[in-house]
Amino acid sequence: MDRETRALADRHFRGLGGGVAGVGRAPDRVAFVSDPGAFSYADFVRGFLLPNLPCVFSRAFTQGWGSRRRWVTPAGRPDFDHLLRTYGDVVVPVANCGVQEYNSNPKEHMPLRDYITYWKEYIRGGYSSPRGCLYLKDWHLCRDFPAAAEDAFTLPVYFSSDWLNEFWDALEVDDYRFVSPFHADIFRSFSWSVNICGRKKWLLFPPGQEETLRDRHGSLPYDVTSPALCDTHLYPQGRLACPPLEVTQEAGEMLFVPSGWHHQDDTISINHNWVNGFNLASMWCFLQQELRAVQEEVSEWRDSMPDWHHHCQVIMRSCSGINFAEFYHFLKVIAEKRLLILGEAAARDDAGLSFEQAAFDAGRLTDVLASLVAHPDFQRVDTSMFSPQPKELLQQLRKAVAATSAP
Repeated sequence: MDRETRALADRHFRGLGGGVAGVGRAPDRVAFVSDPGAFSYADFVRGFLLPNLPCVFSRAFTQGWGSRRRWVTPAGRPDFDHLLRTYGDVVVPVANCGVQEYNSNPKEHMPLRDYITYWKEYIRGGYSSPRGCLYLKDWHLCRDFPAAAEDAFTLPVYFSSDWLNEFWDALEVDDYRFVSPFHADIFRSFSWSVNICGRKKWLLFPPGQEETLRDRHGSLPYDVTSPALCDTHLYPQGRLACPPLEVTQEAGEMLFVPSGWHHQDDTISINHNWVNGFNLASMWCFLQQELRAVQEEVSEWRDSMPDWHHHCQVIMRSCSGINFAEFYHFLKVIAEKRLLILGEAAARDDAGLSFEQAAFDAGRLTDVLASLVAHPDFQRVDTSMFSPQPKELLQQLRKAVAATSAP
């Protein structure tokens, strides 16, 4: 990030006053970015990160990826022989798309060679099988094969500020890079998806539009193409829904899905979720909504359940994968890394690109941490064992931001 881009982003978020930007009028189509040489990180910030809009990058952006050379035959089909030689014995998660359990599909695990046997039979059967439609989904290739992943793809610079995986890498536990029904991405993260081969159709709804698609019980539909959405008894606001943005993603193309955009996709692809300073406030808003939903669900036990607020945090973690205490730990890990960069840069009198990115990140961390510290439910969390204490970390961030204020 250069100084001018940082100043633009800082002004943008100051104008929001701690809130989350809406999309406004949804675009009529998804923008297409064709030339890597003519599209900078600053262009991506201005055109898509700040306004929170989707775009498609041409296949020129992924031309050099090993996965596009080795996982695909010259005819553009999956290279089953290469996949079997390289990953045949790996156990992978497979979802059965023909069976619905609540708002997801049941999963099983099998060796990749068994899934490829099924895949070949599915093709020979005219894309039909007595076993149903099985979908290899959420295989964490980067975690299981870090060396192979480095050859498979090169992380585009536009997506390189990645706090989720920076956090998980620090803990050495998991990641959010992986190869569905209608959903918005985890924690309201950004995501990108590249088709290695094949064609994929996407249906995209801007933030807020999903509210018109909820059924009378408040649940989102499993499939936004279902005729059931025309039933006003089941979906009272269904007629108010605007048509989705439809994208047909070709082989080699890369789709950027912004924060909070609900989507459904119908190929071999590489997908990646990430959070950074541009959508941190969206993540924080999402977590507050999740806690409120839990509190409403168990409100009848508020007066009779000892440590009701603590139990709400426990339930929230089981449902969302994170609670307020863990969110603070996430902020702390990233904040300490940014403070280290800023301290080293100041000692060297260095104002390079890493300095500008770290300074921008510190500003966004400060705003969200201040909101977290002031939140009544976080004030009920036992932080006695936290190091540093939340207010101490907030003070460190404010001091660093003041020392590095962009003009």
